[in-house]
Amino acid sequence: MSVNVNRSVSDQFYRYKMPRLIAKVEGKGNGIKTVIVNMVDVAKALNRPPTYPTKYFGCELGAQTQFDAKNDRYIVNGSHEANKLQDMLDGFIRKFVLCPECENPETDLHVNPKKQTIGNSCKACGYRGMLDTRHKLCTFILKNPPENDSGCVKKEKEKKNRKKDKENGSTAGDTVNHGEIDAPEAVDREDEDDDWAEETTEEAQRRRMEEISEHAKNLTLSEDLEKTLEERVNMFYNFVKQKKENGTIDTADKEILAEAERLDVKAMGPLILSELLFDENIRDQIKKYKRHFLRFCHNNKKAQKYLLGGFECLVKLHQAQLLPRVPIVLKDLYDADLLEEDVILAWAEKVSKKYVSKELAKEIHAKAAPFVKWLKEAEEESEGSDEEEDDNDENVEVVYSSSARELKVETVKQENPDNKEEDIDIDAI
Repeated sequence: MSVNVNRSVSDQFYRYKMPRLIAKVEGKGNGIKTVIVNMVDVAKALNRPPTYPTKYFGCELGAQTQFDAKNDRYIVNGSHEANKLQDMLDGFIRKFVLCPECENPETDLHVNPKKQTIGNSCKACGYRGMLDTRHKLCTFILKNPPENDSGCVKKEKEKKNRKKDKENGSTAGDTVNHGEIDAPEAVDREDEDDDWAEETTEEAQRRRMEEISEHAKNLTLSEDLEKTLEERVNMFYNFVKQKKENGTIDTADKEILAEAERLDVKAMGPLILSELLFDENIRDQIKKYKRHFLRFCHNNKKAQKYLLGGFECLVKLHQAQLLPRVPIVLKDLYDADLLEEDVILAWAEKVSKKYVSKELAKEIHAKAAPFVKWLKEAEEESEGSDEEEDDNDENVEVVYSSSARELKVETVKQENPDNKEEDIDIDAI
């Protein structure tokens, strides 16, 4: 079973996953020990050597640790429950894995034993900084740098290797080593080796995004559809994110729909769009991106359910601003034809902890209650009107009175003599 690398993120489609820790207690008495069975897999997901989190457990628990890399055995002395170690691992991830700037786990550590410093770089946002080396684990990291570190440790190894080569009679001209280009040895230098930090200029980021986009275009439909649902959702997320970052999101509604259909994740589209296009100013953004959401939600109840899930996640992120405005925002979504009446009523009947905690979900439903009540009454009044009057003559329209701060129902003439349901022309919006 996998869990989010950053467990404070509850999004089920969060792209960074790791296996849940499996711990096995062995021995008795003074010889009792806890073997972390899948430490190699967990460490791989975190892009850290398995010795680091194991040693971190030892530091936090005041226990001895043992490493047997050949047999993939990583041991902490004493008896420790897997859940306790999993919670402790969150502390390691916060201190030694997540980027302090964007909280993304795509980071690398760069050790300089000479200066006794540990650098940290993020491939996602371009952050570069230094770790606070006061934690006991830092002493271990300085003595045992990551094997793939490309900072000063790598240069020291290369110097030693060249010295050995000289002693063995080989010359520098025998091989081409791109790592031998002269550069200052500071971890936070500007011109870093390409293998540990990427260019972070806007032009470089744009170029990389274009390369990713070009690569995606070259993938065939069948290859993408063979990927897991999670991978396809992540691909769609990155596609929309790219459109937003390069400033083309406003006119990309057709492209976004086409990509969702290509990856067979159309129903989940509104969940991703909510995360990327909505914030505490959702009321204005509903108007701005109405066309984008309509392409997914029009006559698609499943997509509308995901939109409600996305709204719940948004309330969680901006609770102070959005929780009191839940009924108003739901009304906006309803008026924009993004949510249908029966979908809202079905959602209101059951409090779910699929997207947020049960407690917050109850609060959201409590705040939504006046709108749901009005919706039910409007539906009943509409049904009663249909029984008494000719459908061709009248229709019930919902009107929100901002001055009275209440919802009311008005009866208006229906100019549709053929009595046919009018399809929404999304392109005409």
